[in-house]
Amino acid sequence: MLTDTHAHLDYPDFSNDIDGVLQRAKEEGVHRIITIGTGIESSRRAVALAEKYAEVFAVVGLHPTNVQEESSVWLDVLRGLAAHPKVAAIGETGLDYRHLPSENLSSSPALSALQAELTEDTEAFIVDGSYKAAQAEAFSAQLDLACELGLNVVIHQRDAWDDTLKILQPYTGRLRGVFHCFGNTPDQAREILAMGHLVSFTGIITFKNAALVREVAAFVPEDAFMVETDCPYLAPVPFRGQRCEPAHTRLVAEKIAEVRGAAIESISSATEKTAAGFFKLG
Repeated sequence: MLTDTHAHLDYPDFSNDIDGVLQRAKEEGVHRIITIGTGIESSRRAVALAEKYAEVFAVVGLHPTNVQEESSVWLDVLRGLAAHPKVAAIGETGLDYRHLPSENLSSSPALSALQAELTEDTEAFIVDGSYKAAQAEAFSAQLDLACELGLNVVIHQRDAWDDTLKILQPYTGRLRGVFHCFGNTPDQAREILAMGHLVSFTGIITFKNAALVREVAAFVPEDAFMVETDCPYLAPVPFRGQRCEPAHTRLVAEKIAEVRGAAIESISSATEKTAAGFFKLG
């Protein structure tokens, strides 16, 4: 038995065949799916799916790249959603610096006056700094909410490693986070494991160029990692390039078993125990 600990079942990709998706997952031994909110409306849809399907649980949160799109009352709404009995954690939240606003400065008419007065580097510093500050504020607010409610946190981190750990450090011992879709270095994995946090692996582990991910999967303690799909993204080999779905969790677990020299039953047992201890599932 396996749990897909990070799916996006509320996305339009699954709107036409959700029942079939859940049935295929069951046939592959995926008996539980945790669907993740990326904003208020997404979180509402996640809760609705959890209400409808016994095998589905929800995580509610505000993704860092969506922070500036939400209304000022998002945190209060999120607090209300998190009170639902099938909400298992807060997230996904964190920091994402992959695509910064300065990349679009030259095509933004609204900034033409600013561009006339400031150098390009100064402009980038201002707009990117504001963007990063908004993400940091939302991340901290969701960490505070998780502490308030006694929940753990699903963390999204992309090109923002040092800032993510700086914000997370004061919460050590107060909550645990899972760095989902982990794709960083072995040393970075050790860094967060030392803080008491977890990692989670997706179909990336099956990709030819994912040697570092497999290296991390080979040494991480059996009680410190989980499996996920991040569907509809990142379908594992041999489905790469197609829509990913929760049934593919088994392929992720099988690859981890291979790189660890373990039986799939061992991986299943360990990750089920970890998921049950990390998420509020009952």
